[in-house]
Amino acid sequence: MAGFDPEKDKLIKKWKCEETGLMVSINQYAEAQPKVQIGPRILKKKDGTDRAPSKAGRLTMEDLMWFYDIIDEVKDELAAHVRPE
Repeated sequence: MAGFDPEKDKLIKKWKCEETGLMVSINQYAEAQPKVQIGPRILKKKDGTDRAPSKAGRLTMEDLMWFYDIIDEVKDELAAHVRPE
């Protein structure tokens, strides 16, 4: 069995919370069903550039309210890419 092949991993769409750096994305590996990923979190350095991505970790109320605001868009986008079972 072969390992992970980054060329088979496809980003369909992503969202980023500018205030907290939290990322939410829809990804698909090879021919598998697309899935929602919460994280990573990309914070800003003092000079305004992006730091290295880190785990999303626990979500704050601000993270949760942002996710709540975009959840219908995420659901609709995922539904457009998921094959019926």
